[in-house]
Amino acid sequence: QVHMEESGGGLAQAGGSLTLSCVASLQTFSLYPMAWFRQTPGYGRDIVARITSDGDTTDYATSVKGRFKISRENFKNAVYLQMNNLNPEDTAVYYCNALNAHHTPLWSWGQGTQVTVSS
Repeated sequence: QVHMEESGGGLAQAGGSLTLSCVASLQTFSLYPMAWFRQTPGYGRDIVARITSDGDTTDYATSVKGRFKISRENFKNAVYLQMNNLNPEDTAVYYCNALNAHHTPLWSWGQGTQVTVSS
């Protein structure tokens, strides 16, 4: 069972920045593409950003492109999400997960980290 621990969420003002971190308890972390997802009450989890196993290629949802940046440090089993120019629509619980060959979540979900953006 892979354990993921997300952190770094909190309260930010519109236009502000936060950086989220996720650490996975998996020795073979470097083999997996990773992604950040977010969920708002009453809605499912939507992918926000993804990164290949080697970190060379990233992809973003249209709503965050140009504002968010995903990165990873495989020697730390960690993936990050730098969020800039936040707006209230970014308010959600953020989760990380690995992606399988079909680009869907691979592991059980962690507890996530809450991001709240005030206007």
